[in-house]
Amino acid sequence: QASQKRSNSTPENPRPKRTLSSRSPYALFSPNSFSPSVTPSQKYTARGSRGEVVASFGSVQGPSWSGRGGRGCTPKLFGSPEENLTKSYKFMFQKALDIREALCWRIEELGDALKNHHHLEDFASALLPAQEPVTVLGQIGCDSNGKLNAKSVVLEGDRERSSGGQIPLDLSELKEYSLFPGQIVALEGTNSTGKKMVVSKLYEV
Repeated sequence: QASQKRSNSTPENPRPKRTLSSRSPYALFSPNSFSPSVTPSQKYTARGSRGEVVASFGSVQGPSWSGRGGRGCTPKLFGSPEENLTKSYKFMFQKALDIREALCWRIEELGDALKNHHHLEDFASALLPAQEPVTVLGQIGCDSNGKLNAKSVVLEGDRERSSGGQIPLDLSELKEYSLFPGQIVALEGTNSTGKKMVVSKLYEV
């Protein structure tokens, strides 16, 4: 019916809550029963801290420098130019290529740790067909936007040997495994067709 409109609930006009039954045990332990004399909060529109500066540091805004004499002197940078800022700089800002370089370096670093810890031979390419078992290095990825499951696991190979290419993984021969997207691992398996790697061993960091 048109007369039964939804009530407009705001901090000033709160929607009436459903009254509890007298038989309900929760009515005995309501906030009102414990603190009946609490001072009610101030009105929502009467708040006085909207956009108000509550703390500041320094009293001079935009200081101006002045001096006497020394017209011929020019300031010079102290230290190497690479370590000094001479133009505007975006702080807390990263480029995609810089992030990629850091990730690739991290894969190679952890790959060396895996090789030394498990006494592995040199890693092979994850994209080339291999009838015999080979050991490859890369990070775990997902082939979709959904959650990682046994059918959606892919390996993004390292840049040096696999050029960062992705290949689906068949984990049916593993007895147990625990993987997450972004995990850097070394795998041993066969890639007879060059399109899917059947994993026989998993080396974790």
